[in-house]
Amino acid sequence: MLSRRPATDEYGSFCAGYIARVPDGEWMARLEAQPGEFRTALAGVAAQRAAMPTTPGKWSLLDVLSHLSDTERVLSFRLMWFARGDASELPGFDQDAWVAVLQGQPRTLDQLLNEFATVRAGTLALLRTVPQAAADRRGLANGSPITVRALAWVIAGHAQHHLDALRDMAL
Repeated sequence: MLSRRPATDEYGSFCAGYIARVPDGEWMARLEAQPGEFRTALAGVAAQRAAMPTTPGKWSLLDVLSHLSDTERVLSFRLMWFARGDASELPGFDQDAWVAVLQGQPRTLDQLLNEFATVRAGTLALLRTVPQAAADRRGLANGSPITVRALAWVIAGHAQHHLDALRDMAL
């Protein structure tokens, strides 16, 4: 069952922090609520502030939102790949290189919030097609074994990680 918290042998140690951010019994609720919570957390942020690095050498708020959508696309693809029974290994990706490609592109906070909501709607639609029997299927992504269930929780936890960080900032 996807809604059961993944056991620690279902994912690499680097995923533990993401999974820990999702309270028991709230996996799907987190997925459904996060787009609105990002919108609320970023309401009233000026365009100039959104485009500036959060601290020297770090990403801007726009970069974080781009990263969030890109990462969710990758994680959702991995989830679908393994849920559909394909055991082929999937590669990793360099998040910093991907963000760098988009830096300087004309994008607004509202556009990126809408993009994230659209990506999340796609993730939710995908999750509704995953049979419960597929939850325990394992695959290898970025050199690390992971189950379909763990990927679903990592998607929620990764977004929660960035949402919590935004809430901790003085915007």
